[in-house]
Amino acid sequence: MGIVAGLDSSPEFTRIVVCDADTGAVLKQGYAPHPVEGRPSDVDPQAWLLSLGEAAGGGLLEGVQAIGVSAQQNAVVPLDAQGNTVRPAMVGGDKRAQVAAADLVDALGGREAWAQAVGCVPQAAQPVTKLRWLNKTEPDAALRTAVLLQAHDWLVWQLLGRPVRRTTDRGGASGTGYWSAATGAYRSDLVELALGHPAMLPEVIGPSDAAGTTPEGLLISAGTGETMAAAFGLGIGLGDAVVSLGASGSVMAVHREALVDNTGMITSLADATGMHLPVVTTLNAVRTLRGAAEMLGLGDLESLSDLAMKSTPGAHGLVLLPYLEGERTPNLPHTAGTLTGLRRESMKPEHLARAAFEGMLCGLADALDVLRGRGVEVRRVFLLGAAAELSAVQAAAPALFGAQVVVPQPADYAAMGAARQAAWALGVSQGTLDPRTPPMWQGPAAQVLEPGEELAVGQAVRQQYVSVREQTYPGAFR
Repeated sequence: MGIVAGLDSSPEFTRIVVCDADTGAVLKQGYAPHPVEGRPSDVDPQAWLLSLGEAAGGGLLEGVQAIGVSAQQNAVVPLDAQGNTVRPAMVGGDKRAQVAAADLVDALGGREAWAQAVGCVPQAAQPVTKLRWLNKTEPDAALRTAVLLQAHDWLVWQLLGRPVRRTTDRGGASGTGYWSAATGAYRSDLVELALGHPAMLPEVIGPSDAAGTTPEGLLISAGTGETMAAAFGLGIGLGDAVVSLGASGSVMAVHREALVDNTGMITSLADATGMHLPVVTTLNAVRTLRGAAEMLGLGDLESLSDLAMKSTPGAHGLVLLPYLEGERTPNLPHTAGTLTGLRRESMKPEHLARAAFEGMLCGLADALDVLRGRGVEVRRVFLLGAAAELSAVQAAAPALFGAQVVVPQPADYAAMGAARQAAWALGVSQGTLDPRTPPMWQGPAAQVLEPGEELAVGQAVRQQYVSVREQTYPGAFR
């Protein structure tokens, strides 16, 4: 088939991978930081183009026939009627919009109304909430806003030479708060509720569709958000879940249908293949480990892991409920962490270290169980993030999750997913691939960890955690 490229425009940099379209083998790579310091809430989208140009330097894209674009989610680019940016793009978590999120929830009639409408409850990061903030805080800019694009939509549009037609994909659209994965349609009334007036929205095209062709004949695929691109790059399918270990944690899995969750714990996203990608988030993952390391006077997480390995499963009865920042799953926003089971023999640094790892992983197992409770099958769990390499995580995770755990080698999975999407669109355009079946690329190199004989012990530890959680916060998951 030829050569394709995938570019991932993350909050801080652009990565490009050039791949063999048939196998996915990486042939060349490019990288450039964004010319923006730190992680501001407002970014001129031109910074993304400058970074892209630098990453593609040195003839990186010579011979490439198709490009896929992955980009940071939740960025919203407001354009005027002429296609010019009204103000810088609103990106990131954007705590400015927290009041706007609460406003929107009330304006539609509560969390359940939002869950039914678009499969998620507005959070500060989401585009719909940022539009409400814009309307309330910068009304002149809101009034001039005629078109709404996300980061990957805007980049695709620029690569195509700013055509009249503007497109997006199901994955990106499902994170906006004004498109429903369940119905596959926009709720333009929610844009009006947030922004104060209607705005033009990009056409949602299919997973294997092309957004267009550049004047030079380069095919540009639909593009998607980073989460969906990374899932596609990993090659996850039905029966697979992904647990991401950042400061906070997230659990997502492939499912055949959109899940409407009136509690708001599940965000009902679409993936980059035509399936669904329900996501459950915890506020406390690696921040739990960092807090424990500081408390024990340890300089890094490797030292905490080594110390935890000197303890045994169950940490001599110590149980840590890791709700250090409050928690989203379960919905306990105003709680603090709880350490129970203190006895004279359990008051040792190694037991506290072990309890921190087990508490973090049990919190993520709770999130997995939210999905399992809704009929999502979980046979294996892909574990992502630097902390996935820690021996204490790898020792405990399979038995606590009750599933095979796969730890992929670090790679640019979002860029890989964008390249795989480009190969799919290229194959469909040439008549060599089915529009319903993505190209079969080699899976990632990975460690595979089985629960094995530790399963019963792990499930006993998990039950001990659940008992403490139920005693401390009865009915938290009802």
